[in-house]
Amino acid sequence: MSSFAGLQTAYLGVAAQRRGLDVVGQNIANLNTPGYTRQRVELSPLPGTAGASLFTTTQVTPGRGVSVDAISRLGDVYLDNRVRATASSYGFAAVRSSALTALETSLREPGERGLSAKLDAFWAGWEDLANRPRDPAAEAVVLEGADAVAAAITTGHQDVVDQWAKARAELDGLVADVGSAAAQVADLNARIRSGAAAGGSVNELIDQRAGIAATLAALTGAEVRHRDDGTIDVLIGGNPLVQGTASSTLQVAGGARLQDAGTDPVRVEWAHRPGRSAGVGGGEVAAQLSLLAPAQPTGTGGALAEAAATYDAIATDLADTVNAVHSGGVTTSGTPAGNFFELAPGVSAGAGLRVLATAGGLATGAPGAGALDGSVANAIGSIGAAADSPAARWTSFVTTTGVTARTAADRAALAGLSARSAEDLQLSSAGVDLDEETMTMLTYQRAYEGAARVMTAIDEMLDVLINRTGVVGR
Repeated sequence: MSSFAGLQTAYLGVAAQRRGLDVVGQNIANLNTPGYTRQRVELSPLPGTAGASLFTTTQVTPGRGVSVDAISRLGDVYLDNRVRATASSYGFAAVRSSALTALETSLREPGERGLSAKLDAFWAGWEDLANRPRDPAAEAVVLEGADAVAAAITTGHQDVVDQWAKARAELDGLVADVGSAAAQVADLNARIRSGAAAGGSVNELIDQRAGIAATLAALTGAEVRHRDDGTIDVLIGGNPLVQGTASSTLQVAGGARLQDAGTDPVRVEWAHRPGRSAGVGGGEVAAQLSLLAPAQPTGTGGALAEAAATYDAIATDLADTVNAVHSGGVTTSGTPAGNFFELAPGVSAGAGLRVLATAGGLATGAPGAGALDGSVANAIGSIGAAADSPAARWTSFVTTTGVTARTAADRAALAGLSARSAEDLQLSSAGVDLDEETMTMLTYQRAYEGAARVMTAIDEMLDVLINRTGVVGR
């Protein structure tokens, strides 16, 4: 090997170690950067050559230095897939838990503001009126209690309607986010493919794309498939949301109001294929769809629609059972009483329950039994104790909602633990370890110093050969 070849070998060593130091410095600088994946310089030896010499047919030379082959991104595809899968599960569970907790809170149970307390006071008012049929104060208590029950039902029903509308608006926003993220992935695919073809480093772009892909998984449960050219496909329900450098968009269809959801259910479709379901099976979008689903006769529909249907059923049941008894009685003056409650036309029962009776018009006794008869008032007060009373239906609904909300919260907590565990595993593999980077930096520094010392030695040797050869003895 000639001296000039040795100089070239040493230079390549210096350049390679300098490149390694640069990468280590970048890793340390991004120690706290979310989504950053540590990088390493891939080095390989340059092989020697064989050629003819003066005395032999072949001459084997030593290696020609070191080559920087690539800057590797130390990610793990398996761990990335696990992060996306757990993000999908957590997104679904967290949205449902939040919504069901809000629904449970809106019931205001147990407590003085809940419907149970107001129904108890309403039945107790009738029982007190049965003992004092001609007492205006007892009659006023009944009317006040009835107004409180009607207000609690209509307020609770409106709370559910408002929560449904809020979830519908959030779904629109989530679907818009999906479209924006898909377009970003397609753009990054194009930049990564062109950058890799040009021989450049695209690791930072891959990090950015991985973060957006995880977001898509959390939103829709999307799956990712890697291509040989460095791009990825993002699939929803087996259909491509992103394919290479092209992306598709989703849209929300169906009723914009709770009362329309039964005849026109909310759904997510492909924008370029209206009427075809996107098949979103996970993530936050699927959770919102499950909450917005219409009520079913079996009670297995969307949680919000089922809650509204329960308010409707309680209002109808309350009006029917009370009116059936009240309309058969008479007031203390012997006048037929008629209906106590009415349901406003044109709206759902839960939103239209009103008190029709007025002071002096309450039925207390049976026809012909006299002004002091309280049998009808007592019968109405006894409705609350029946096994199939509106109060029993409400208690069952409150219990079911509480259990469902607690179960959803537990599932969200477990899903959150799984998601954090997957992220920790990914971070342990791809994250920057300051101690490890420090040791790697020292290794590159010592190797840099060694290569530089070789260059210095060769430089001194060449100086002697060039400037001092043949001058001895002069």
